[in-house]
Amino acid sequence: MTSLHADEAFLGHYQLSHDPFAPRVPGFKFFPAQRKPVLGQLHHLARYSQLLLVVTGPQGSGKTLLRQALVASTNKQSVQSVVVSARGAGDAAGLLRQVAQALNVAQVEIGAILAQVVQLALTGQEVYLLVDDAEQLDESALEALMALAAGAPEGRPHVFLFGESSLIAQLEALSLEEERFHVIELQPYTEEETREYLDQRLEGAGRGIELFTADQISDIHESSDGWPGTINQVARDAMIEAMIASRSAVKRPSMGFNMPKKHVLAISAVVVVAVAAAWLMPGRSKAPTTGAPANEQAQLPLGQGTPQPNSGGAPAVEFAGNSQPMPLPLVGNSQPVMRGPLAEAAGGISEGDDGVPVEGSSATPPTVTTTAPPAGLSAGPAPTPAAKPVPAPTQVATAKPAPVPAVKPAPVVKPAPVTKPAEKPTTVAKAAGGTWYAGQAPGNYVVQILGTSSEAAAQSFVKEQGGEYRYFKKVLNGKPLYVITYGSFANRDAALTAIKALPAKVQAGKPWPRTVASVQQELATTR
Repeated sequence: MTSLHADEAFLGHYQLSHDPFAPRVPGFKFFPAQRKPVLGQLHHLARYSQLLLVVTGPQGSGKTLLRQALVASTNKQSVQSVVVSARGAGDAAGLLRQVAQALNVAQVEIGAILAQVVQLALTGQEVYLLVDDAEQLDESALEALMALAAGAPEGRPHVFLFGESSLIAQLEALSLEEERFHVIELQPYTEEETREYLDQRLEGAGRGIELFTADQISDIHESSDGWPGTINQVARDAMIEAMIASRSAVKRPSMGFNMPKKHVLAISAVVVVAVAAAWLMPGRSKAPTTGAPANEQAQLPLGQGTPQPNSGGAPAVEFAGNSQPMPLPLVGNSQPVMRGPLAEAAGGISEGDDGVPVEGSSATPPTVTTTAPPAGLSAGPAPTPAAKPVPAPTQVATAKPAPVPAVKPAPVVKPAPVTKPAEKPTTVAKAAGGTWYAGQAPGNYVVQILGTSSEAAAQSFVKEQGGEYRYFKKVLNGKPLYVITYGSFANRDAALTAIKALPAKVQAGKPWPRTVASVQQELATTR
């Protein structure tokens, strides 16, 4: 399934107007209570501090959202905001070119830019210079920004850097023990803020937080460490896993013993026939009294005195209230009377995907047969009373050997061990890598690649990729889910670095890091 079709299936399954967890959703604005003081602090420092202001946090921590909120909350009449990105222009020349272009400065140099800032200050307008992805700036670009932040006596721009924590070490190497910047570190969301964030994301796409249970929200918060970018990935993966599990449940209905009513009625009818046949058979094998006519001995107890001919030449049995005789099979033409539902209800019979008993299993249906009539009888009309009766020993000797080959159910029912193919919980646990995960340090990280409801698919993927790929079994909404992971890393940063080195095919599934402790918890719950 292509990525486009997968997205369409995801949106259609949950009836979403768009992907609620896409990195950039137009019009989405979520600002938790803890970030409002940070925004106020930035405005305060911009007005009263002459330091370069640095906002740090890991990837996906909401730095860009805070920068957008800072721009949106400024007075447009008194502040001109210049937003530049360090991506693809991390040196001084590239950075100054973007600033000069935004301020309509012809010369790409610090002096010309500061002169324009002073001119704007004389008109009562300040300049906010905001740099995204600032950790990608080189030393020359950082030095240029420090020079701009220092400004001139008549005016200076207010410089804001938004980047990862590695930016701090670069700035400290340039400050030479002089305080030239102020750092604000973003904090992760609390679990309640994570819930509010998910609710607002889903509400924007036409649904609500009811798509997640309380336990799922707790798992999402723990797996993401409360960072919004990772919350998006984990929440989307959780919804896709639930979608796969629900679709698998529809395609593979339970093969238990909840049979339809029509099958139960069919079984009841077959049982009645079998019991009636078993009850009638002893009356046929009794030795006739001396001098009794042979045709009277051949009549079954429920007959009307004269056997009715039928197309197969088999003796007929009539039941009370039924005007149509029912032929019983002769020796050599025995027919099975147990069908699929009855065999299944009989207990433990192995079946293939189409409900047909598997060859070689103990599911071969038993047969009910009847012996051929004695040698002195025919399938046609009854003989005349003058016919010479056959002595009783002759009839017994003729009828006795016939049941021997037909009544041999023992070899069919005997191989009972074949009926237990599914009871292997210990083997599944070992195959799913539970022992390996239990032996890892809970503080380590693994990279979750994907989840599937088919263990065969998980085994195939791990076998194809090899190396450090493993999988474990968890239970999601009462259904088994096999989760494939990659590697074992001492910290989250190492896991993120490993993701970038994965093959493009694997990266397309948006893998994400998670703690070993969370995996161990799921394994404990599964047991």
